[in-house]
Amino acid sequence: MTWRRHCRDATATRLAGREFALVLIPGDIVLLTGPLGAGKTTFVQGAAQGLGVKDRVTSPTFTMVREHACDNERGVATLHHADLYRIEGVDEVLDLALGELVEESAVALVEWGELAASVFGRDVLVIRFDVADDDGRWLSVASAPISRHAALDRWAR
Repeated sequence: MTWRRHCRDATATRLAGREFALVLIPGDIVLLTGPLGAGKTTFVQGAAQGLGVKDRVTSPTFTMVREHACDNERGVATLHHADLYRIEGVDEVLDLALGELVEESAVALVEWGELAASVFGRDVLVIRFDVADDDGRWLSVASAPISRHAALDRWAR
């Protein structure tokens, strides 16, 4: 099953991220894939809002992973925002220890997550960002645990 959502602009992409935060539970790793400029960071900014992050969220391209404290009723205390754009191999992904980072009430949103997919396999959610002909964006989630289907149905509407 695939869930798709169209975002006509950055505001809609931020809203999609904010509403996707309702899908997240502690321990989640979400890989964000798609071309440069497709809205991955904008989506993370919205998800951060939805998780109650108060500080500014920017792309961690040079720092690899940024940590943000969350304030929400979902049990998510920390958002780890990673950017793998400058990563060259699977060994570098392993060195980030993203799986360990989310063990204690945290979630990780990983931009340029294509390389990390081989590390985590089916234990992650993957959102594909595609630029639409109308200059909007299509966000697609191709698979998810059955326990998330209802939340993803609401998100995709």
